[in-house]
Amino acid sequence: MAIVFNMLAVLVMVAVVAVLLRGLVVMMRGGSGNTSNKLMQARVGLQFVALVLIMTAYWFSQRGGS
Repeated sequence: MAIVFNMLAVLVMVAVVAVLLRGLVVMMRGGSGNTSNKLMQARVGLQFVALVLIMTAYWFSQRGGS
Protein backbone atom coordinates (compact mmCIF):
# COMPACT_ATOMS: atom_id res chain seq x y z
CA MET A 1 0.00 0.00 0.00
CA ALA A 2 2.89 2.35 0.71
CA ILE A 3 4.03 1.98 -2.91
CA VAL A 4 0.67 3.27 -4.14
CA PHE A 5 0.91 6.34 -1.91
CA ASN A 6 4.53 6.89 -2.99
CA MET A 7 3.50 6.84 -6.64
CA LEU A 8 0.59 9.18 -6.01
CA ALA A 9 2.86 11.54 -4.06
CA VAL A 10 5.33 11.66 -6.95
CA LEU A 11 2.52 12.42 -9.41
CA VAL A 12 1.23 15.24 -7.22
CA MET A 13 4.75 16.64 -6.81
CA VAL A 14 5.12 16.68 -10.60
CA ALA A 15 1.82 18.57 -10.77
CA VAL A 16 3.15 21.08 -8.22
CA VAL A 17 6.21 21.71 -10.39
CA ALA A 18 4.02 22.07 -13.49
CA VAL A 19 1.77 24.64 -11.79
CA LEU A 20 4.81 26.47 -10.42
CA LEU A 21 6.40 26.69 -13.87
CA ARG A 22 3.10 27.81 -15.42
CA GLY A 23 2.85 30.55 -12.79
CA LEU A 24 6.39 31.70 -13.51
CA VAL A 25 5.64 31.88 -17.24
CA VAL A 26 2.49 33.93 -16.57
CA MET A 27 4.45 36.31 -14.33
CA MET A 28 7.32 36.73 -16.82
CA ARG A 29 4.90 37.53 -19.62
CA GLY A 30 3.12 40.10 -17.47
CA GLY A 31 -0.13 38.16 -17.37
CA SER A 32 -3.16 38.76 -15.24
CA GLY A 33 -2.71 39.03 -11.50
CA ASN A 34 -5.91 37.05 -11.09
CA THR A 35 -4.44 34.13 -13.03
CA SER A 36 -1.24 34.27 -10.98
CA ASN A 37 -3.28 34.23 -7.78
CA LYS A 38 -5.33 31.22 -8.90
CA LEU A 39 -2.17 29.34 -9.88
CA MET A 40 -0.63 30.12 -6.49
CA GLN A 41 -3.73 28.82 -4.73
CA ALA A 42 -3.64 25.65 -6.84
CA ARG A 43 0.05 25.15 -6.03
CA VAL A 44 -0.54 25.50 -2.29
CA GLY A 45 -3.44 23.04 -2.46
CA LEU A 46 -1.35 20.53 -4.40
CA GLN A 47 1.48 20.91 -1.90
CA PHE A 48 -0.95 20.09 0.90
CA VAL A 49 -2.16 16.99 -0.95
CA ALA A 50 1.46 15.93 -1.60
CA LEU A 51 2.32 16.35 2.08
CA VAL A 52 -0.68 14.26 3.15
CA LEU A 53 0.25 11.52 0.67
CA ILE A 54 3.89 11.51 1.80
CA MET A 55 2.89 11.25 5.45
CA THR A 56 0.39 8.48 4.64
CA ALA A 57 3.05 6.54 2.72
CA TYR A 58 5.43 6.96 5.67
CA TRP A 59 2.75 5.74 8.07
CA PHE A 60 2.05 2.65 5.95
CA SER A 61 5.76 1.90 5.60
CA GLN A 62 6.16 2.00 9.38
CA ARG A 63 3.27 -0.46 9.81
CA GLY A 64 4.95 -3.03 7.59
CA GLY A 65 3.75 -1.88 4.19
CA SER A 66 0.73 -4.15 3.99
